[in-house]
Amino acid sequence: MVSIKNDEQIKIMREAGRICALAHKAIEDAIAPGISTMELSNIAEQTIKKHNAIATFRGMYGFPEAVCISINDEVIHGIPSKKRKLSDGDVVSVDIGATYHGYVGDAARTHLVGNVREDAKRLLEVTKAAFYAGMNECIEGNRVGDISAAVESVAIKNNIGVVRDYVGHGVGAKLHEDPEVPNFATNKKGIRLYNGMTVAIEPMFNLGTGKIYVESDDWTVRTADGKISCHFENSVALTKDGPIILTAL
Repeated sequence: MVSIKNDEQIKIMREAGRICALAHKAIEDAIAPGISTMELSNIAEQTIKKHNAIATFRGMYGFPEAVCISINDEVIHGIPSKKRKLSDGDVVSVDIGATYHGYVGDAARTHLVGNVREDAKRLLEVTKAAFYAGMNECIEGNRVGDISAAVESVAIKNNIGVVRDYVGHGVGAKLHEDPEVPNFATNKKGIRLYNGMTVAIEPMFNLGTGKIYVESDDWTVRTADGKISCHFENSVALTKDGPIILTAL
């Protein structure tokens, strides 16, 4: 069932989203060659706690840490580790959830560490552009399929692989709510969009194939061909004044 939020609920979600954005900013300021993914996770969680929120991902479905940190050919759900340290040229996707007063802010950012190859830089820009193309379709009267088609069209135009095994979603009192928001067009247009809906749009694009596999840890998702992946996500609210990003400073 799709949850329609009132103005007060969206106000709380904006604060949850702001806290999520602050955690991302803290990671952006700290990220550098030599830092471990666990250090980055701790920085994010400390920021979330400082603002009286909870790291949503810790314990969610059994996930062991506060945030997901995925490097290079890892698409999503990488588990932070003290032993895993960043290197010059790495492409690092960070997915963060913050729960504040019972509502979730969910956002992902991909960071380029040091001297990164040009095709990886381009992939990130295309992934961001796809998010905004999808967000622009978040207008009452449109359908979920309009978001999906807009995201995929950016990938097709740029000859980029789209991950089809994982999708965006509704977000609110739970991390994952209805409806699912695919990053690719389907035969069905999906449900109609209404003001008060809140969705997480999250393109996951690869330099090569869109096919993936899950590592032996049962969490880390990698590209099937070992090529680089980027992930860019924001929580978005549909309003009478148009779509607004909830996970922004």
